[in-house]
Amino acid sequence: MADDLGIGDLGCYGNETLRTPNIDQLAEEGVRLTQHLAAAPLCTPSRAAFLTGRHSFRSGMEASNGYRALQWNAGSGGLPENETTFARILQQRGYATGLIGHQGVNCAARADHCHHPLKHGFDYFYGMPFTLTNDCDPGRPPEVDAGLRAQLWVYTQCLALGILTVAAGKTCGLISVSRRAVTGMAGLVFLFFICWYSSFGFVRRWNCILMRNHDVTEQPMVLENTASLMLKEAISYIERHKHGPFLLFLSLLHVHIPLVTTAAFLGKSQHGLYGDNVEEMDWLVGSHFVAQAGVQWCHLDSCSFDLPGSGKILNAIEDNGLKNSTFTYFTSDHGGHLEARDGHSQLGGWNGIYKGGKGMGGWEGGIRVPGIFRWPGVLPAGRVIDEPTSLMDVFPTVVQLAGGEVPQDRVIDGHSLVPLLQGTETRSAHEFLFHYCGQHLHAARWHQKNSGSVWKIHYMTPQFHPEGAGACYGRGICPCSGEGVTHHKPPLLFDLSRDPSEARPLTPDSEPLYHAVMARVGAAVSEHRQTLRPVPQQFSMSNIVWKPWLQPCCGNFPFCSCREDGDGSPRMPAL
Repeated sequence: MADDLGIGDLGCYGNETLRTPNIDQLAEEGVRLTQHLAAAPLCTPSRAAFLTGRHSFRSGMEASNGYRALQWNAGSGGLPENETTFARILQQRGYATGLIGHQGVNCAARADHCHHPLKHGFDYFYGMPFTLTNDCDPGRPPEVDAGLRAQLWVYTQCLALGILTVAAGKTCGLISVSRRAVTGMAGLVFLFFICWYSSFGFVRRWNCILMRNHDVTEQPMVLENTASLMLKEAISYIERHKHGPFLLFLSLLHVHIPLVTTAAFLGKSQHGLYGDNVEEMDWLVGSHFVAQAGVQWCHLDSCSFDLPGSGKILNAIEDNGLKNSTFTYFTSDHGGHLEARDGHSQLGGWNGIYKGGKGMGGWEGGIRVPGIFRWPGVLPAGRVIDEPTSLMDVFPTVVQLAGGEVPQDRVIDGHSLVPLLQGTETRSAHEFLFHYCGQHLHAARWHQKNSGSVWKIHYMTPQFHPEGAGACYGRGICPCSGEGVTHHKPPLLFDLSRDPSEARPLTPDSEPLYHAVMARVGAAVSEHRQTLRPVPQQFSMSNIVWKPWLQPCCGNFPFCSCREDGDGSPRMPAL
């Protein structure tokens, strides 16, 4: 699973200027979905839905307070322990289960690890217990709670101005207050400033860490080394478990900002640092092609130069004789991040012909993602499916392949893709799909079986800034609700089968079925809402705030510091 990859960034989805031959070859050897959809347009809720086969709001992973992702390793929110992931079911079926990438950590104590992958069915974990942010790169501007930091700075200035006013009033004899009181108030303001400023000064050290199972192995992490470490871990995991059934979920840090790319790929693409990062990601996936000096692509057997590391993921599968017995899946957690920019340079992805991007719950660009499946001899090679499917479908799909059963005590929103992938069924099991942004239903999709039309209704959409720009460049990411969102009355209607770019909203005059479609989808929304139940909110303010007693730390708190040597032996102090 790539992070923030736009569907338009891959050659097999129409890109003609970025080179992704390995992923393109994966599509040629398997099945490619063209209407594959994330259940949420942001990392945390999308991944929660992917792991459980359920909309993330069913597990409290959508917020109503403006926060849509966790801010700290030492927050207490995360995937609840009572949720069942596909890893847990496969583990019960005798599979070794590994996660390499990023996930969550604690609830109430530093060592309870209640949100840790090892508590959710994975028996091995290596990676970040948090998402990648600009704060992990010392050369980038801060990102974590940047809005709160700005507010705290304003509060500090207001308090300081108040103290100066009181001091001036005392000096001029306008107010009667003791010098000790003024000094005490000044001390409290200074203490307030030191507390919040110093804590945010430790963001990189506290959030940007690597763990192996329950142990912190690198704090703070060195971004330049992370991709090669994850690659090494993935290959090692495959080699250790090649003689038995295993599940490996590789949650790539590519292509999330900050874009840390090895020297071999820097400046080699036609699309700056972002393009370099995409092409490096393709190389990490493997299997036969590498970039020769950034000028052309060559087959692995004909290349006469070295790149960092000798093995890649699909190469490891093939080298260990597992290609024909392995079900391989490639996707992204949501659409490209359009607002990610550095001056005039684009640091986010391209979503092809689709409107919108990351953070937008309704527009296709935020939720339409690559979906590539390969299983030689079982799935037909070169098959293309233009049916609505969801990341949530992976849960029942892998459970079925492993011979397990999906839980019967809860709503499962996904449907097994096995019949569709094998060709025994030609229609998706999804008649309706609902597209949320936070807790707010932004859009709904109806796959009308008797006509093949795919109707899409938008109930609310973000207000682009500047108007007509296609993204919220003034906000960093589009909001889900509030003043930055337009409520459409009547809702916007599109026929995606004729207008996939959502450029021409239909009206009763232009579409004879307008009122019938509105009524049918409205009834489906009402029925869907009957399945909603109140659950504890994982992004509540009490779960979001940093808690020192939950902070993963190696070494002495708060100056947590360690570094694992190249052989994975005991931790050493980081210098």
